[in-house]
Amino acid sequence: MIGKLKGLIDSYGEDFVILDVGGVGYQVHCSTRTLQHLPSPGEAAVLSIETYVREDAIKLFGFRTDQEREWFRLLQTVQGVGAKVALAVLGTLAPSDLANAIALRDKAAVARTPGVGPKVAERIVTELKDKAPAFANVDPAVVHLAGAVDEQRAPRPVADAISALVNLGYGQPQAAAAIASASRSAGEGAETAQLIRLGLKELAK
Repeated sequence: MIGKLKGLIDSYGEDFVILDVGGVGYQVHCSTRTLQHLPSPGEAAVLSIETYVREDAIKLFGFRTDQEREWFRLLQTVQGVGAKVALAVLGTLAPSDLANAIALRDKAAVARTPGVGPKVAERIVTELKDKAPAFANVDPAVVHLAGAVDEQRAPRPVADAISALVNLGYGQPQAAAAIASASRSAGEGAETAQLIRLGLKELAK
């Protein structure tokens, strides 16, 4: 199996690059984000490779980092997500942003991917929620709170405060982060109005 290729960019296609490795041109399929970050033809590039062997073809998928390749694999463990959809998701969200979106149950961010509807986005977030926090760079308390809200087990004042901030136009992840911080400041038993007031102060910082 091919795990990595190092060579010169020969040319670009709509969703692939031809990488010249010692005179052999490898066609490597990449996300739009990866293609945009690769250098001009004639310049050197290194790609982490995922090799798919089928009865009728061998297909190579290329990634700028091993972490991006790992997410490509993880995404395809979700029902209804194949290589094409996984590449589309990675073309829309960088690996760190994808990890944050899943950790925070931000289905809307995942659903921005062309060809990914709300149902598939929900499956991605639900089925990968236990794996994402390891890659995410958000406060674990916020991840915990986002999960509690998503599963309807957060205290009512907390859930209502987040809902109020969302209704004011803030994104769900922003609102959850602000209310998590507010909850820490106010302590247990804080009322909704107090959490909203403290949450707005956090967002204004």
